[in-house]
Amino acid sequence: MINCNGSLFPEDQEILTHSNRGLKYGDALFETVRCVNGTLFFWEDHYFRLMASMRILRMEIPMEFTLEFLEEEIKRTIAENNGTDKAVRVRLTIFRNEGGLYAPETNDISYIIETKLLDSPFYVINEGDYEVELFKDYYVNKDMLSSLKTTNKILNVVASVYAQENGYANCLLVNTDKQVVEAINGNLFVVKGDTVKTPPLADGCLNGIVRKKLMEVIEATEEFQLVEESISPFELQKADELFITNSVVGIQPISKYRKKAFSSTIAKKLVGKLNARARMGS
Repeated sequence: MINCNGSLFPEDQEILTHSNRGLKYGDALFETVRCVNGTLFFWEDHYFRLMASMRILRMEIPMEFTLEFLEEEIKRTIAENNGTDKAVRVRLTIFRNEGGLYAPETNDISYIIETKLLDSPFYVINEGDYEVELFKDYYVNKDMLSSLKTTNKILNVVASVYAQENGYANCLLVNTDKQVVEAINGNLFVVKGDTVKTPPLADGCLNGIVRKKLMEVIEATEEFQLVEESISPFELQKADELFITNSVVGIQPISKYRKKAFSSTIAKKLVGKLNARARMGS
């Protein structure tokens, strides 16, 4: 079942029209949240990121759009799909209502909540082959819009097709300064010795929730030093480890980039701490 503005519909029912602004102009935002046994991982962070993004895009935030209201709507949808005691991937999409061309006739919004069952209740490290390559056909812009989780993801789509065609598990995206900013579906971390480095938001990477949480985890340890700096392509092959983070997978180690193979020792240490944070909800 799909939740559209509080009403539940079968997933095969057509509920959007050809005038939908998400379809026509990519005038939409989304949040992807992991929910386990009725607990939404890092929900408060997801909620406040969504509210900030809606304000930046001049969307009208409905009075009822409280933290508790949206959480309840998500949990109601999960329950309707028999996922309350399971691990679930939730996608909440917000789009501006129909009307207008580029200039909208209204800033009022609608929402859709979708759910899908996941295999594991906690973040686990996938140690299989995971080879990546740079995607250099098109570039990420260094501006605030790039850090928002909008439905304007054509660069990510084309990069995904490139990865499929060339047998890569993922691609790393570069910005207009030719710095490496993120993967197709998550943020990038580079490990060298006891230093863990990730690009700053100013470079154009997504303002990821697990990125933020993992930075907090790393800063709280005495074992590692966190650095938030631009990453050049030359640094990738010198690294001890590379890994990707997102809200559904948690931490995904990269096993190979060009001729360099990587370990996942630090990723394994960090995933336990990330799971502990997720269980505490902080």
